[in-house]
Amino acid sequence: MKKLLLTIIAATMIFSSSCNKTEKSDVTMNTTMEDLLTRRSVRSYTDEVPPMEVIEEICKAGTYAPTGMNKQAPIIIAVTNKEVRDKLSKLNAAVFGPDNDMDPFYGAPVVLVVLADTTAAFTWKEDGSLVMGNLLNAAHAKGLGSCWIHRAKEVFETTEGKAILRDLGIDDTKYVGIGNCILGYVKGDYPTARPRKDNYVYWIK
Repeated sequence: MKKLLLTIIAATMIFSSSCNKTEKSDVTMNTTMEDLLTRRSVRSYTDEVPPMEVIEEICKAGTYAPTGMNKQAPIIIAVTNKEVRDKLSKLNAAVFGPDNDMDPFYGAPVVLVVLADTTAAFTWKEDGSLVMGNLLNAAHAKGLGSCWIHRAKEVFETTEGKAILRDLGIDDTKYVGIGNCILGYVKGDYPTARPRKDNYVYWIK
């Protein structure tokens, strides 16, 4: 009888553990889907810099994006230094013209620049884009706003941009800018999603 009782208890514990894992998996999946469906591009930020540990977690998410043949061609330059951030902003704005004084980063205090090694894999552009996607979604999951800002390629083709890479020990002849993921705390209301277009998905069943 004692042996039977122990067997029943053990089976109950295994079943309970299995149920908990399933419930936890469902919760995680629901949260992930909610984040993917509610993320929007944010173009208005406060000047408050998020905690470093949050920025590090977002960067870590970027490093786990899939890459062709796992060559991991992309790199991330995480800029929280205001002087460098403002310099990148001016270089980015200058792509539109030398007298342009706009802030292409919309006041966001953090810029995560994604570049990719063109010699590492022929999928370097796609790999870098996947990293950008992970950064954008991770930022939303951590309660921050974010937006993909273009012209990283042009910025790091300039003398000033190449100098930034060289100062970091990055080979400026191999790496090409993919995009800038700006992030920070949202200023004002969070944007709402626009309706999805008709015929977005075509089914072959």
